[in-house]
Amino acid sequence: MKHILVIRLSAMGDAAMTVPVIRALLQQHSNIKITVVSRPFFKPFFDDIDRVDFFGVDLENRHKGFLGIYRLYKDLKKLEIDFVADFHNVLRSKILRSYFKIIGTPTTFTNKGRSEKKALTKLEKKVLKPVKSMINRHVDTLAQLGFTVGLSKINFPEKSVLSDEILAVTNEKSDDNWIGIAPFAQYQTKVYPLDLMKETVKLLAKNPKNKLFLFGGGEEEILKLNMLQQNLSNVMVVAGKLKFTQELSLIQHLNVMLSMDSGNGHIAAMYGVSVVTLWGQTHPYAGFVPFNQPLENSLIPDLEKYPFLPTSVYGNKIIEGYSDAMRSIPPQLIVNKINELL
Repeated sequence: MKHILVIRLSAMGDAAMTVPVIRALLQQHSNIKITVVSRPFFKPFFDDIDRVDFFGVDLENRHKGFLGIYRLYKDLKKLEIDFVADFHNVLRSKILRSYFKIIGTPTTFTNKGRSEKKALTKLEKKVLKPVKSMINRHVDTLAQLGFTVGLSKINFPEKSVLSDEILAVTNEKSDDNWIGIAPFAQYQTKVYPLDLMKETVKLLAKNPKNKLFLFGGGEEEILKLNMLQQNLSNVMVVAGKLKFTQELSLIQHLNVMLSMDSGNGHIAAMYGVSVVTLWGQTHPYAGFVPFNQPLENSLIPDLEKYPFLPTSVYGNKIIEGYSDAMRSIPPQLIVNKINELL
């Protein structure tokens, strides 16, 4: 067995994007095992994959700071690592992989394509063309270590059995359409306006065969989800009622997930669920389209009206006059795309 260490310390969507790559790698190479080092919260992403061990990094205490990174190296060195694949490629992971490199362990890292992304997001003389996806960049990283991965040949896991606790919220699934809606993102520039999302929910709920599940977290988001629910009998707020692992189990049974450019879309995609994504001041060309989803499932604002889009890769840059960009995505367009997939 060849033992590969995969480093991806954050964030949720980025960690989820590593899952299809790792799943395909192990399905296509029987002589490999993997240890993923990441934040403990992301461990459930990898629980159903054979030959994957998970090492939860303690960035608040034991593995904090430069000394902590060295402790992390010493902890991981005991695992007898043969190769290091740094999928994160930030200062912390660079230092960590350098320790392995010093002792002769083959190491490599993911090229994030920063220059191409800069050309895509600059306001003047913009180069509006797709850059290589982060998932394919991870494939390139593994190829540098001598391990080829074909993403067209991947078997998704069987759907988990819904527990009694989950069924108490969802009820049994029969021939109805289960639609997940995750209306939030880290940055407001990537969040569809609440009034338009409310209209989208209302339109989808008109079909009695549709059952909608609203995802989010925290008191403020739950309050907004309750507003979106609108006392509709076939719309349910999941947030605050299920644990994270239970939400993952529910997502596996969805027919479609409607997500912003955020982690929930990547989580659904790693289970082979169809995903419709809404993009604000980011853009699918930046390489963060959920795995195995056609570009047509990414709905973007009117670029004639908002020609500077995308303004950033992550949505953390605010451009004057662009706060209403997502209002140019009509609710009926979203509903039509979901109905098409159903």
